[in-house]
Amino acid sequence: MKVAMIGCGKLGLPCAEEMAQHYDVIGYDVEPVPASFPMLPSIKDCVKDRDLIFVAVPTPHDELYGGSLPMTDLPSKDFDYTIVKNVLDQINQCSNKNQLVVLISTVLPGTVRRELYPLTSNSRFIYNPYLIAMGSVRWDMVNPEMLIIGTEDGDVSGDAKILIDFYKPLMKNNPSINVGTWDEAECIKIFYNTFISAKIGLVNMILDVAEKLGNINVDVVTDALKGATQRITGPKYLTAGLGDGGACHPRDNIALRYLAEKLDLGYDLFHAIMSSRDVQAKNLAKKLVLLSEEHNLPIVIHGRAYKPLVPYTIGSYSELVGYFVESLGKKVSYADPLTEDFWTGKAVILMAHNTGVTYFGSELSKVEQGSYFVIEDGSVIVDPWRTIKDIPNVTIVHYGNTRH
Repeated sequence: MKVAMIGCGKLGLPCAEEMAQHYDVIGYDVEPVPASFPMLPSIKDCVKDRDLIFVAVPTPHDELYGGSLPMTDLPSKDFDYTIVKNVLDQINQCSNKNQLVVLISTVLPGTVRRELYPLTSNSRFIYNPYLIAMGSVRWDMVNPEMLIIGTEDGDVSGDAKILIDFYKPLMKNNPSINVGTWDEAECIKIFYNTFISAKIGLVNMILDVAEKLGNINVDVVTDALKGATQRITGPKYLTAGLGDGGACHPRDNIALRYLAEKLDLGYDLFHAIMSSRDVQAKNLAKKLVLLSEEHNLPIVIHGRAYKPLVPYTIGSYSELVGYFVESLGKKVSYADPLTEDFWTGKAVILMAHNTGVTYFGSELSKVEQGSYFVIEDGSVIVDPWRTIKDIPNVTIVHYGNTRH
């Protein structure tokens, strides 16, 4: 099986390298990319004589929609399909019906049928989005929760079977295989992400109730909900803490707002999800400002990247909290080795990334040795994950636990 990967970025490159352990793989990207397989200088060169042509190029939003700034009042907006359209058009000029084009990029339901498939008239086409998170791309690639395969009519034979057989040697688990129409595959991908955003928004609402009402440890409530497996499926994302972040989930909700308006659904659940995300960040910022004024200390956020052990700040909830802190008139500093932010001193410190969880067992775990972050006596630690125990001469505030 001869494979091409068009777009060898944060997603395409590690996925292609996993494929290359079993198949003949070549790649193309607009930027120079060091890869373990041959990189060719053009799409035309990369497509020639390939059986499968994977397309993993961005479908971005405007930077304002990244999730590091409030999005509640921004107009709803579809993804930008300029790059993927250009790539599909170039592939079409040098491909044939013996070749199968496989699109991985995230798109709104209806986009493939309406805008993308017409650009692939000279080849065959499948929509095959991945459920992959930055920081665990390789593991997610070979241990997927499910395979999502979209064909024109949802037929499980033919091209769908070719792709299923292609993945079998790669898989280290036994994932469910979901074959549907292009439109159904689009829905599975984007609503999967949105369900996670909604789940996080709901569980953090319990945290807000605990802070407002008092006499509530949010973990007592969420631990009970985690056990409710008959109607609430699975414990993941049922630990209250910081809000949803990253390059996918926030923007997917904005895109679905656009779709809700376009389809005239008559309600906008997605606006409510993003509104709760913003307000929850502002509530946490108010807590930090209150403690800062009470103790006359600066504010530091530990963990600037959108999640532990990942150097990307796109969609960073930490930066969103920082935005609201500064909107309330206080300066904010960060501590995160992966974004080259360092801090030493006494402060009110939000443990967005918990040192005991984030960098445990890695070279970055040497916090006590002052590698990037030193806590001085008299500091106040705000722990939204409620895992940090007593630290001598430091006040620990378990955000979300208001039991007296």
